[in-house]
Amino acid sequence: MKILILEDEKAMAVTLAEFLEDLGYEVSLYANSDTAFDAVFERPFDLLLLDVKVIGEKNGFEMLRALRQEGVKTPAIFTTSLTDIEDLSHGYTCGACDYIRKPFDLIELQLRLEQVIKTHCFASDKQTIALPYGYQYDISAMKLRSQKETISLGKIEAKMIELLVKHRGNVVTYQMFWEEIWGEWIDPSNIRVQVGNLRKRIAHDFISNVRGVGYRIDL
Repeated sequence: MKILILEDEKAMAVTLAEFLEDLGYEVSLYANSDTAFDAVFERPFDLLLLDVKVIGEKNGFEMLRALRQEGVKTPAIFTTSLTDIEDLSHGYTCGACDYIRKPFDLIELQLRLEQVIKTHCFASDKQTIALPYGYQYDISAMKLRSQKETISLGKIEAKMIELLVKHRGNVVTYQMFWEEIWGEWIDPSNIRVQVGNLRKRIAHDFISNVRGVGYRIDL
């Protein structure tokens, strides 16, 4: 499997390349988005691992959007230090399958890659993700909708739905909730209360409880 890595921090790029090569992947490293963009058309890649803030005419978001406009459907994962939920959602509207927030553990990278491969993630022009019971999540507007209405959500509830949708089919652990939403340790009981409040806004509960671990939305 061939992976293109766009990363302009040399030490990080070398670490990623060595780790993935040890796992059996064939890796091509690029520090500049211009040369990385051209490389996609010069040889086939199975996955793109793109930093957002990089050297070149385009940042990672802009590069992937341009590739999608050219018809390139190669699965892509963003690596980014951005933490704002609007910025992260922007990555999905550009055509990414997933994002990994820096700093991250290499094992997390391995698991994310394997998940993308397992689910056969590919780019789509769709702006909504279908959920159980006829619900839909609007990626660009970050809105949860049923067949009859748009569900009004608070800021934390919206972030929780975003995280659950992003990892749909897999468990979102309590640690993932507090790391990606609050940025600091939160007692699991408080997270359970927040999920309970979210469930009250949904007529048909599609959020499954994984006892003692976290929650998930099934595919």
